[in-house]
Amino acid sequence: MTQVKFSRKPFETTFSSLVDDIFAEMPAIFKNGNSQQEWKGFAPVNIRESEKSYTLDVVAPGFEKADFKISLDQNILTVSAEKKEEVKNEGEKEIRREYSYRSFKRSFTLDEKIDAAGIDAKYVNGVLTLNLPKKEEVKSASKDISIQ
Repeated sequence: MTQVKFSRKPFETTFSSLVDDIFAEMPAIFKNGNSQQEWKGFAPVNIRESEKSYTLDVVAPGFEKADFKISLDQNILTVSAEKKEEVKNEGEKEIRREYSYRSFKRSFTLDEKIDAAGIDAKYVNGVLTLNLPKKEEVKSASKDISIQ
C-alpha cells in the first residue's frame, strides 16, 4: 500500500479565490478590512422623511457635479456617477496607489405620493442630496347637508 500525501495549500488558495470572486460585488461590511476600494459600485444612501418631503443623501466623495446623472423613468429614480481615470505622467513611476475613482448606480422606486416635477438635487462636501417633495393631498371639502 502506498501512502499519498495531499497538500491543502492549493485547495485553500482555490477556495479562497472562489469565495472572493463570489462576493466581489458585496459591500465591504461583509469582507475583512475597511478599505474604500472594496465598495466596488456601492454608494451608501440615507433616506429621511419629513412632513412635506423625502430626502435622499448619497455619500459620494471625490466626484464633481458634472459626473452625476439623475434620471426619472416612469417611477424609477436612478442616480449614477462615473469618474474617469486621471492621466498618468509618463516620466513618473507609481510606487503605491491607495485610492482610485469609481462609478456607481442606484435605483429607487417612487410611489404616487412623490411630486416628480419638484425633485431637485445638490452636491455639497461629497454628499449628493435629493429632495423629493410629497404631493399635496386633495382633501374633499366638507359640506353640510340640510334635511328637508
